[in-house]
Amino acid sequence: MKSIFSSSLFGVAAVVLTSSMLGGCASPSTAVGMTPAAIKTTNKHAQSVSLTVGGGKETSATGKSQISDAAFADAISNAITSSKVFSSVIKGSGGDTVLTVTIFNIDQPSFGFSFTVKMEAGWTLKRADTGAVIWQESVKSEHTATTSDAFAGIERLRLATEGAAKNNIAEALRKISALDF
Repeated sequence: MKSIFSSSLFGVAAVVLTSSMLGGCASPSTAVGMTPAAIKTTNKHAQSVSLTVGGGKETSATGKSQISDAAFADAISNAITSSKVFSSVIKGSGGDTVLTVTIFNIDQPSFGFSFTVKMEAGWTLKRADTGAVIWQESVKSEHTATTSDAFAGIERLRLATEGAAKNNIAEALRKISALDF
């Protein structure tokens, strides 16, 4: 009798542990989590920039944490402001330049102890007055979150997604800062 009880207890504990590691409600990525702390810049452009972001969504069809357009736009805006890549960020239209960022793909694992998220976003910088393209590139990035970052799988996935977005923003703004226009 004692062995049946202890094996049942062990089974329940295993299910609870697995659920806590993999389960939970997906929370969307945050602007704070996606904003790079520091970006190595080459130039600080005197022009202002207006920003448009697309392709994001709150959660995927499978309930995985994703990136909303609003949070990604806030993270990019915060990174531009802190790095001073442009003199200012204009909400809506009216900047000297127009930066359009479209999330093409976010590749996320479904399970595991280490989650590596890969992201690709298209970045286009144009002159507002003529519409001429100054720079355009597809930027790929990735980030890995492990159990040392977060025990719960859903939290690890969010952290990996935010890290991939943070790396994407940092790389794109580093490239923009290197431009002469």
